[in-house]
Amino acid sequence: MAGRSSRTAPKVVVLMGGPSAEREVSLSSGRECANALRQAGYDVVELDAGRDLPARLAESAPDVVFNALHGRWGEDGCVQGLMEWLGLRYTHSGVLASALAMDKSRAKQAFREAGIPVVESVIADAAEVRARHVLPPPYVVKPNDEGSSVGVYIVHEAANAPPQLSDQMPARVMVETYAPGRELTVAVLGDRALGVTEIVTEGWYDYDAKYKPGGSRHVIPAAVPAEIDAACRDFAVRAHQALGCRGLSRSDFRWDESRGLAGLIILETNTQPGMTPTSLAPEQAAHVGMDFPALCRWIVEEALCRG
Repeated sequence: MAGRSSRTAPKVVVLMGGPSAEREVSLSSGRECANALRQAGYDVVELDAGRDLPARLAESAPDVVFNALHGRWGEDGCVQGLMEWLGLRYTHSGVLASALAMDKSRAKQAFREAGIPVVESVIADAAEVRARHVLPPPYVVKPNDEGSSVGVYIVHEAANAPPQLSDQMPARVMVETYAPGRELTVAVLGDRALGVTEIVTEGWYDYDAKYKPGGSRHVIPAAVPAEIDAACRDFAVRAHQALGCRGLSRSDFRWDESRGLAGLIILETNTQPGMTPTSLAPEQAAHVGMDFPALCRWIVEEALCRG
């Protein structure tokens, strides 16, 4: 690290907060990562990302930026582009991979080309979705470029009327065929799938189920056949590579066990997975013997070595 003694701890700026709908989740992730990195021996600065971010990053002069932002701007390639422009090393995926993964429609195209199964979907005007069924029920309506189950509507098979989307939904949305079955997820670190977790909830794995106490239960390793475990791991690594991800990612799946392997489909890949010690990716890292400070250290060192 140019300009620093080998005895000087690398300086890490942890980016958190920001303007997206997932601000509170990002603040929680950022604080946890900052504490873990201090335990791991780094010189850590916490930075709530606002309009003055370029000046504050330049003033901080970090060796690496730990990106703990979630949602738009933080994981869609925008802040990554800013850090490229400033010439800063940063964790997680780069501009293109971040933009691709956040755009669910384009991500699905990349998955199809990599031989990873996805469900049928269309991009439609929200006004049209409110007026008629653009796909035969059951189907799901979601923003094409948000995360953490923000603004997800499930239209059941018996639904007579189309969904009345809130005014907060974007003008164009993704409508996809509903995939029944069990919720499975796999974190990928570098080129390694860490494990398969089943997420157990009483209903849809929405924002509250993800982030409120008691909203969901994580079963690791998931009690699935070896064939499904292996396929989940394989698809997650292939998705990571197809999008061009770096560092840590997490891919989510649905599995209809009545259909065997044919019932497994990928939902999406998250380039900035939640980063508290009880979040899904850190839980999988812990399951293979990597505690939370060690996971954060790996992410930082990978970014430092990448240059």
